[in-house]
Amino acid sequence: MPPQFNTRPAHLPLGERQNSRFYGQHIVSVKQFSRLDIEHIFTIAEEMRIMVERVGTFDLLKGKVLANLFYEPSTRTSSSFTAAMERLGGSVIPISEVKYSSVSKGESLPDTIRTLQSYADVIVLRHHEKGAAEIAAKYARKPVINAGDGPGEHPTQALLDLFTIREELGRIDGLTVTMLGDLKYGRTVHSLAKLLALFNVTVNYVSPDILRMPAELVDELDGRGLSQSQFSALEAVLPKTDVLYVTRVQKERFDDLALYESVKGAFVITPETLKIAKQKMIVMHPLPRVGEISMDVDDDPRAAYFRQMEYGMYVRMALLAMVLGKA
Repeated sequence: MPPQFNTRPAHLPLGERQNSRFYGQHIVSVKQFSRLDIEHIFTIAEEMRIMVERVGTFDLLKGKVLANLFYEPSTRTSSSFTAAMERLGGSVIPISEVKYSSVSKGESLPDTIRTLQSYADVIVLRHHEKGAAEIAAKYARKPVINAGDGPGEHPTQALLDLFTIREELGRIDGLTVTMLGDLKYGRTVHSLAKLLALFNVTVNYVSPDILRMPAELVDELDGRGLSQSQFSALEAVLPKTDVLYVTRVQKERFDDLALYESVKGAFVITPETLKIAKQKMIVMHPLPRVGEISMDVDDDPRAAYFRQMEYGMYVRMALLAMVLGKA
């Protein structure tokens, strides 16, 4: 059974709907989700998509407040959560320049969390340290949603990635997913691989040797029955690939810049690259990109990375509604 990270905080109003086990829960790790949970989240995300297309915004979370606490720079994730909350009729406290906050004075993460929960109903946290979301959840009475913790996890990104695959290709079971680039530090691929282990899929890892998927994660996924293989060349697997998931080499994760320079351009996707790919496949990327996908690929109908961003808003709308008891 997926681990429960917290019970419903006792202070939440009794009038809130409690028909979801995610009501009042922290969203810290993809390990929390069963396949049934994912199907439920995606059903609600579909409903959110329909509502946005019909009316734009609505008052499901009117009166609710989200604190967006970002210790690392972010455009997509912070904007996605802001848009999700405002589409649902709620409001947002944006904290994207932590260096100008009390943190710069030496305030601890637990103290910051305990302060913000006095103002907000839910806290979204992006932090540079692995495990920071679990620490925040330990001290929070309000739901904490992990928006990325260093090289650790990014559960909402993994959910939106999986939702993108299903929306674009109509299914998840039976697909071949190829992950390309920085697989060592890429929290998006770490979380996505864990979710894919719930499905009948084949996963290929393509990366430079120094950026391979962590061995302990590969062993964990082997134990869960995920079919996975490692490669050094994309050409060996691209013709059979249904989902090509590209990641950037993250300069901020390298202590040795010379090492970063040696691998940053190891793989670049161009129209020429895709000539050997299936006509019915998709190219994904969590963004931002820094040259690993040529802009010439953007007009290819298989390029799904900007549609992926829109899908993300609907998934985050669903999660916000669920943890606040309004799903």
